[in-house]
Amino acid sequence: MIPAIFGCSGPSLTEKERAFFAKVKPAGFILFARNIESREQVAALTADMKKTVGRHKVAILIDQEGGRVQRMTAPHWRKYPPMAVFGDMARHDPTLAASALRLNCRLLADDLRRVGITVNCLPLLDVRQRNADPIIGDRAFSSDPQLVASFGKITIDALQAGGILPVIKHIPGHGRATVDSHLDLPVVDTPLATLDETDFAPFRALKDAAFGMTAHIIYSDIDAEKPATLSRLVIARIIRMRIGFSGLLMTDDLSMKALKGDIGTLASDSIKAGCDLVLHCNGDMAEMRSVAENLTAGDNSVEKRLATLIRNAEHAPVPDRADLKRRYEELMSRF
Repeated sequence: MIPAIFGCSGPSLTEKERAFFAKVKPAGFILFARNIESREQVAALTADMKKTVGRHKVAILIDQEGGRVQRMTAPHWRKYPPMAVFGDMARHDPTLAASALRLNCRLLADDLRRVGITVNCLPLLDVRQRNADPIIGDRAFSSDPQLVASFGKITIDALQAGGILPVIKHIPGHGRATVDSHLDLPVVDTPLATLDETDFAPFRALKDAAFGMTAHIIYSDIDAEKPATLSRLVIARIIRMRIGFSGLLMTDDLSMKALKGDIGTLASDSIKAGCDLVLHCNGDMAEMRSVAENLTAGDNSVEKRLATLIRNAEHAPVPDRADLKRRYEELMSRF
């Protein structure tokens, strides 16, 4: 197994993709809207992915946040609100907001589990800031670090109760970025002491999460030259030591324009910097080959950790979806 998570080009694996994935055996896959048509089709795709790499315990990821970022949509799946809705609700009724969020995430988890997805890239623990680029915006719970941490914990627990593994993102914090990292490289000049008190706080509170996803951001008071994804300083001193994150650390998508240079070199540099897994999302075969050629299988500790996490998640009981839906809609109707 190589420490890479790959996308694919469409709603089913092509023969070229199947042969490539069977050969390199990636740690997992990630799905996007281009891969989604119906429940039956997604279930068949995830089953084929597992069969192709010869492992049942495969990390199959998706960004199913709600709001602007929801890959599985109507008419086959319900539309979920952005996470800021629950943060706004908490200003009026914190108990109602917490209960509604918990049920929201249980329903999300049930949607994913039914089609063979094992990991949701949620929750965002980014602390929303004024004058930041809107790429985070209403995807974040709040500008209050304590509320972000509290609601992040609810999200993690609810997803895991539904058999889905969560990913905390974008560690150590994307809330201050003034440009969209999909398009360019953000630079945050905020002093370390301020970051430590605000942006880092939710990640520190939830440092025991199974997975974390890096931010493609330069924090100039820590490492003025390299973004967190490629920075040994940020990963070792901040993410691992100051924050104390002990889970599997994956990059954000290497094909985002915040990162410059050869995609294969970016992959190897991310691992050298301290990431456990690299994420490559666009399904471009030439780029995926370059990523694979620059990674080695190494020891099997990551594979064992992945298998254990997925095995444990599979033991979660199957919920009464109709009851979840009834209770959720009753709570949301009160806001």
